[in-house]
Amino acid sequence: MIKEQNHYEETVCSNENIPEQKWYHNLKYLIAGIIFGIIFVKAEVISWFRIQEMFRLQSFHMYGIIGSAVLVGMISVWLIKKFNIKTISGEPITFTPKKFSKGQIYGGLIFGFGWALTGACPGPLFAQIGTGALAVSVTLLSAIAGTWVYGYFRDKLPH
Repeated sequence: MIKEQNHYEETVCSNENIPEQKWYHNLKYLIAGIIFGIIFVKAEVISWFRIQEMFRLQSFHMYGIIGSAVLVGMISVWLIKKFNIKTISGEPITFTPKKFSKGQIYGGLIFGFGWALTGACPGPLFAQIGTGALAVSVTLLSAIAGTWVYGYFRDKLPH
């Protein structure tokens, strides 16, 4: 388990080859986040009503959006592999196969239950807060607390 964790930290969390950049180089991410938030608002992805409709199987709206995202992701991965596309900094993009574990089922159920209960998944939380739904701040703090709890108990959980 420790050997796996160290390998994970070395392969995924290593930032040694990323050059230091000035703060303003991150503005592109801020702009992309703002555009993404506007798209979420206009597509009603952040609407708790739309999310509740999805979980009650009353509307296709959210399933269509999620399905479109999956399709775009599949095409993107295919294009990256076919044309050997590299990152902006010129590094090769690699895909490593993931092993299935029962922890993914438990995590998915907890995630889905929280999503259905709060009407928000982590992606739209900031957009919801940005539109003035300040009550969603409780959901954001809960998501942060849940992430911390997972990190604390990670070694004791099934993976």
